[in-house]
Amino acid sequence: MKTLFLVRHAKSSWDDSTLPDQDRPLNDRGKRDAPRVAKRLAKRGVKIDLIASSPANRAISTARVLAGKLHYALGDIVVDDRLYPGRVDDLLELVHDLDDQWARVMLVGHNPALERLAHRLSREITRMPTCAVAQFTFKTKSWAEAGNATLATAALESPRKR
Repeated sequence: MKTLFLVRHAKSSWDDSTLPDQDRPLNDRGKRDAPRVAKRLAKRGVKIDLIASSPANRAISTARVLAGKLHYALGDIVVDDRLYPGRVDDLLELVHDLDDQWARVMLVGHNPALERLAHRLSREITRMPTCAVAQFTFKTKSWAEAGNATLATAALESPRKR
């Protein structure tokens, strides 16, 4: 079994219009939502073998909050340019290229690509608000088969969900 977590970064700030898009930080809501979602995942006992993040500040900040709550070493977060801004085919290629030693992988990136990939993997997921986490478990031993393998479960966690 392989479990994939797709995480849309937490809400970002548009306050400083001079900042390049990649440098935008989390806003106050994002700083509240990321720990809230991370705490829920930790409470469910979620364990992660690999966290990969977009190089954008808001995505890395979200990944760091999640890593902290899930007892994943901050220094082990991998930055992957395919996650920014992201295209569905690039994200699927990233998933297919994952080392099979990892059973549980979290990708932190951006819409619309994450939402489109989530919908491709499960028609049940049609929308991913900021800081949403889509979780997919595939009946396969190889990441190269993810997306084509039987989907065992699909779920969506969002900050507004109680």
